[in-house]
Amino acid sequence: MFREKKQKGSRRGAYVFTARKHPEKGIMSVILGIISILSIGAAVYLTYQNGGTAKPQYGAAVFLVTLYSFAGLALGVFSRMERDNYYLFPHLGIGLNFLSLAMVSMMLYTGI
Repeated sequence: MFREKKQKGSRRGAYVFTARKHPEKGIMSVILGIISILSIGAAVYLTYQNGGTAKPQYGAAVFLVTLYSFAGLALGVFSRMERDNYYLFPHLGIGLNFLSLAMVSMMLYTGI
Protein backbone atom coordinates (compact mmCIF):
# COMPACT_ATOMS: atom_id res chain seq x y z
CA MET A 1 0.00 0.00 0.00
CA PHE A 2 1.14 3.49 -0.65
CA ARG A 3 -0.04 6.98 -0.16
CA GLU A 4 1.13 10.32 -1.34
CA LYS A 5 3.51 12.26 0.88
CA LYS A 6 2.11 15.62 2.04
CA GLN A 7 5.05 17.05 4.01
CA LYS A 8 6.36 20.54 3.45
CA GLY A 9 9.64 20.71 1.62
CA SER A 10 9.43 17.21 0.21
CA ARG A 11 9.60 16.18 -3.38
CA ARG A 12 6.28 16.49 -5.16
CA GLY A 13 4.74 13.17 -6.14
CA ALA A 14 6.89 11.09 -3.79
CA TYR A 15 5.30 8.00 -2.33
CA VAL A 16 5.58 6.57 1.15
CA PHE A 17 5.25 2.81 1.32
CA THR A 18 3.71 1.56 4.51
CA ALA A 19 3.03 -1.78 6.14
CA ARG A 20 -0.31 -0.63 7.53
CA LYS A 21 -3.27 -2.85 6.75
CA HIS A 22 -6.87 -3.40 7.69
CA PRO A 23 -6.93 -5.92 10.55
CA GLU A 24 -8.83 -9.15 9.97
CA LYS A 25 -10.22 -9.06 13.51
CA GLY A 26 -11.68 -5.62 12.85
CA ILE A 27 -13.35 -6.79 9.64
CA MET A 28 -14.80 -9.80 11.46
CA SER A 29 -16.06 -7.46 14.18
CA VAL A 30 -17.94 -5.41 11.56
CA ILE A 31 -19.42 -8.57 10.01
CA LEU A 32 -20.64 -9.79 13.42
CA GLY A 33 -22.11 -6.36 14.16
CA ILE A 34 -24.03 -6.30 10.87
CA ILE A 35 -25.33 -9.84 11.44
CA SER A 36 -26.40 -8.87 14.95
CA ILE A 37 -28.29 -5.75 13.94
CA LEU A 38 -30.01 -7.48 11.01
CA SER A 39 -31.04 -10.40 13.24
CA ILE A 40 -32.50 -8.11 15.89
CA GLY A 41 -34.36 -6.19 13.20
CA ALA A 42 -35.75 -9.42 11.74
CA ALA A 43 -36.86 -10.67 15.17
CA VAL A 44 -38.62 -7.39 15.96
CA TYR A 45 -40.27 -7.25 12.52
CA LEU A 46 -41.50 -10.84 12.69
CA THR A 47 -42.83 -10.29 16.20
CA TYR A 48 -44.69 -7.21 14.94
CA GLN A 49 -46.12 -9.23 12.04
CA ASN A 50 -47.25 -11.89 14.53
CA GLY A 51 -49.36 -9.35 16.45
CA GLY A 52 -46.80 -8.69 19.17
CA THR A 53 -46.43 -12.30 20.23
CA ALA A 54 -42.82 -13.43 20.09
CA LYS A 55 -42.04 -17.04 19.32
CA PRO A 56 -39.37 -18.83 21.39
CA GLN A 57 -37.18 -19.01 18.28
CA TYR A 58 -36.94 -15.23 18.23
CA GLY A 59 -35.78 -15.19 21.83
CA ALA A 60 -33.13 -17.80 21.06
CA ALA A 61 -31.98 -15.75 18.07
CA VAL A 62 -31.66 -12.61 20.19
CA PHE A 63 -29.72 -14.61 22.80
CA LEU A 64 -27.28 -15.73 20.10
CA VAL A 65 -27.09 -12.15 18.85
CA THR A 66 -26.00 -11.09 22.33
CA LEU A 67 -23.19 -13.64 22.24
CA TYR A 68 -22.18 -12.51 18.73
CA SER A 69 -22.15 -8.91 19.89
CA PHE A 70 -19.89 -9.64 22.85
CA ALA A 71 -17.53 -11.59 20.58
CA GLY A 72 -17.56 -8.80 17.99
CA LEU A 73 -16.93 -6.18 20.65
CA ALA A 74 -13.95 -8.15 21.96
CA LEU A 75 -12.57 -8.59 18.44
CA GLY A 76 -12.95 -4.88 17.77
CA VAL A 77 -11.16 -3.91 20.97
CA PHE A 78 -8.34 -6.40 20.39
CA SER A 79 -7.83 -5.24 16.81
CA ARG A 80 -7.84 -1.60 17.97
CA MET A 81 -4.99 -2.36 20.37
CA GLU A 82 -2.74 -3.63 17.55
CA ARG A 83 -0.18 -1.23 16.12
CA ASP A 84 0.42 -0.21 12.50
CA ASN A 85 -3.15 -0.84 11.36
CA TYR A 86 -5.89 1.25 9.91
CA TYR A 87 -8.57 1.75 12.53
CA LEU A 88 -11.70 2.18 10.40
CA PHE A 89 -12.98 -1.38 10.81
CA PRO A 90 -12.15 -1.73 14.52
CA HIS A 91 -13.99 1.52 15.32
CA LEU A 92 -16.91 0.61 13.11
CA GLY A 93 -17.10 -2.90 14.62
CA ILE A 94 -17.02 -1.56 18.17
CA GLY A 95 -19.80 0.90 17.33
CA LEU A 96 -22.05 -1.65 15.60
CA ASN A 97 -21.66 -4.26 18.33
CA PHE A 98 -22.24 -1.69 21.05
CA LEU A 99 -25.37 -0.57 19.19
CA SER A 100 -26.70 -4.12 18.99
CA LEU A 101 -26.02 -4.67 22.70
CA ALA A 102 -27.85 -1.42 23.43
CA MET A 103 -30.81 -2.61 21.34
CA VAL A 104 -30.98 -5.91 23.25
CA SER A 105 -30.70 -4.04 26.55
CA MET A 106 -33.54 -1.72 25.59
CA MET A 107 -35.74 -4.68 24.61
CA LEU A 108 -35.06 -6.34 27.95
CA TYR A 109 -35.59 -3.09 29.86
CA THR A 110 -38.92 -2.30 28.22
CA GLY A 111 -40.10 -5.88 28.56
CA ILE A 112 -40.65 -6.68 24.92
